[in-house]
Amino acid sequence: MRVVIQRVNSASVSIENEVFSSIDVGLLIFVGFDVEDDLTNLDWVCSKIVNMRIFSDSEGKMNLSVKDVCGDILAVSQFTLHASIHKGNRPSFIRSAPATVSEPMYEAFVKRLSELFGKPVATGVFGANMKIKLINDGPVTILIDN
Repeated sequence: MRVVIQRVNSASVSIENEVFSSIDVGLLIFVGFDVEDDLTNLDWVCSKIVNMRIFSDSEGKMNLSVKDVCGDILAVSQFTLHASIHKGNRPSFIRSAPATVSEPMYEAFVKRLSELFGKPVATGVFGANMKIKLINDGPVTILIDN
């Protein structure tokens, strides 16, 4: 499982020029699943995301979590996170889990993230051609490669 976490002032997902979901201050999460992934590390990854202290406190130090700042989370499935560019110039996605595997894993990821977060997590639409808009805050971008 590969996760890219971006601290944002706002983010949205549009499909066919219609906003599907949006958040204000919070975290935009891109998640991709490898062919060898299973749900073993799901709790650990989701707990890290919810409790990661990457928001500034009153002294400007990264000391607060998304829960502490009453932020939101937007989670988007992104199979391209497992692209291989070692041969040639066209990425290979042979390591990306097929939809039959990754879609249920994405749904489990969002469900567990929501449970640990204590409120619903906004999402994109699995497999859709989505347009993502975001205003990265910082910028702060964290990679979890588990």
